[in-house]
Amino acid sequence: MKKIIYGESNFRKIKINNDYLYIDKTRYIEQLENLNENFVIFLRPRRFGKSLFLSTLQYYYDENSKSEFDEIFQDTYIAKTPTPLKSSYKILFFEFSGINTDNGMELIYEGFKENIKLSIIRYFKNYGYREHIDALDSIKSPTGLMKYFFGAIEDDTVYLLIDEYDQFANAILAHSMEEFLTVVSKGGFVRSFYEVLKGATQTGVVKQMFITGVTPITLDSLSSGFNIVSNISHHEAFNAMAGFTQHEVEYSLNESIFQLCKSIDKKRLFSKIKIWYNGYLFNHQADERVYNATLVNYFISQFDYKRCEFPIKMLDSNVASDYRTIMKLFNIGDSDKNYEILEKLIENNSIVGSIKDRYDLSKSFNQEDFITLLYSMGFITIKDELFGGTFEFQIPNYVIKMLYFNYFAVEIDRRNALNITTDINTILIKLALGELAPFENQLNIAIKALSNRDHQGFNEKHFHVILLALLSFAEFYFIDSQPEKNNKYPDILLIGRDPRTPNNYLFELKWIKGKEDYNSIKKEGIKQVEGYLKLDKIASIPKLRSYLLIGSKDGVEFVEVA
Repeated sequence: MKKIIYGESNFRKIKINNDYLYIDKTRYIEQLENLNENFVIFLRPRRFGKSLFLSTLQYYYDENSKSEFDEIFQDTYIAKTPTPLKSSYKILFFEFSGINTDNGMELIYEGFKENIKLSIIRYFKNYGYREHIDALDSIKSPTGLMKYFFGAIEDDTVYLLIDEYDQFANAILAHSMEEFLTVVSKGGFVRSFYEVLKGATQTGVVKQMFITGVTPITLDSLSSGFNIVSNISHHEAFNAMAGFTQHEVEYSLNESIFQLCKSIDKKRLFSKIKIWYNGYLFNHQADERVYNATLVNYFISQFDYKRCEFPIKMLDSNVASDYRTIMKLFNIGDSDKNYEILEKLIENNSIVGSIKDRYDLSKSFNQEDFITLLYSMGFITIKDELFGGTFEFQIPNYVIKMLYFNYFAVEIDRRNALNITTDINTILIKLALGELAPFENQLNIAIKALSNRDHQGFNEKHFHVILLALLSFAEFYFIDSQPEKNNKYPDILLIGRDPRTPNNYLFELKWIKGKEDYNSIKKEGIKQVEGYLKLDKIASIPKLRSYLLIGSKDGVEFVEVA
């Protein structure tokens, strides 16, 4: 079996010995050239394979790679149908994801400058300008470095590649809107850098440009300082340029898991990874949704080939950390209103809004801005177009849903000083073992604090969200929220990912408000649970314990239903 591409984004390394399982995306090189747009930006959520595609462009267009072209691009679409611009540029490559953003603006500035300097040094070494390297040490600003660089190579023909153009800028924005606006406004070091790049396109030194990132916020904020790029992120033709289609996932599984685990239930496996990793749509007219490529490769690389079983963890902790970092952008603008939007999204499993063409952070950051931000980051995706550019959005997959629930748990904890996440893993292990009291106690603490603060507006949906937020830390369970089972909907099913999990759970929720009759609500709830237990799909779940959870501002009662 070939190696799985996970954590590797160097196209040459992947292809030179042809020992990696590679999904060919090179047909998009031809499509990009046919656009007749010289300067483009392509935005996608984190971990979608953007960096590998950028590396593909690097080796395709680099004049230094011409002698290796056939070896590097063997068995690809573009090798059979090369374009006229193949191997015809010198490559200037910036990669901004490695800048440390944890220690203040001064260090961010120094990291940005050092990153630019290293990229210039690499160019000078690759293309015979070594005599200019020492002069870089005396240049004190990113803008000064770029001006010196373009002065030294003024007769070259350059293809400029920028990977993760906005990662460090997003970190600044999450920390301080004021500092962000300072660095992207006229005179700011980010704005000045891109103004120099714009100048180089006008003089003809930079002939082509391809930029990747996550959100358009930084680009929009640069305004006229960098208005030369065409945003192709929402073009139908490029919907699957990053990420995997269903066909590409099937190919990957056939070349890996299905080779070594021939008796595995393929239908079940496809169903599970579709729930976990699929669901993204970046143009409402595109033919199909796409999978998060990195997470599919993680699944294949971590699959238990000895026992032919799913990985213990379906989400790499490094990927989860990436997404939690970018979740800090949820605090842009009015964080309380943003929180309410997220809450509605969790409650209803969808939200209606539009995708804004651009941000203007000098004005108020409103609901449509936040919905566009969620869409750009991959926390929601298009479900359907409703009318006139208005869309219904949905959470794309189970990975993102669990990240939402984790976020809510942390926010509930932070906003109410409950310390509910301190021992949550231990509490959830006890729940799996059949000891409910610690979990019941923790849920009561959260419910009493929150419902007492705002009990007039508190209802069953809030109760549901809090319960899911706490349960989301149980990585050993698959959490099904209001799943359809024979046209009936139990509120929550907890099914062990490992068949050895001691207990599975069904929870039906009821919320008592004001003078509502406790006994009638309890009777109704028990009857509902008993009805669920008669369904074949529920009755077939082994080791299932079923509970009616009756909540009010005074706490939660667990009623077991046999």
